[in-house]
Amino acid sequence: MSALSEPTRLAAIRILWDGDEHCVCELMRVLGATQSRMSRHMAALKVAGLVIDRRDAQWVRYRRNPALPPTVAAIVNAVLAALPDEERKAA
Repeated sequence: MSALSEPTRLAAIRILWDGDEHCVCELMRVLGATQSRMSRHMAALKVAGLVIDRRDAQWVRYRRNPALPPTVAAIVNAVLAALPDEERKAA
């Protein structure tokens, strides 16, 4: 839950929760974050086990952790569903 308490991380999870793989450059652009800030937030999400990464040349691509326990996935789904409509559509 603490990983989702920070607005940038929550916004990143909204993007990554579609199941697709997203480049850190895309996350930076959409969220208006610098590379170092985005990397720090993504490291926190990775440590929490919510996302996994893959290096692709100079970029890192992130996606939802497919091995996430169903109970944890249900919690994240509930958090995302509880967001106001405009926040859910922002990503």
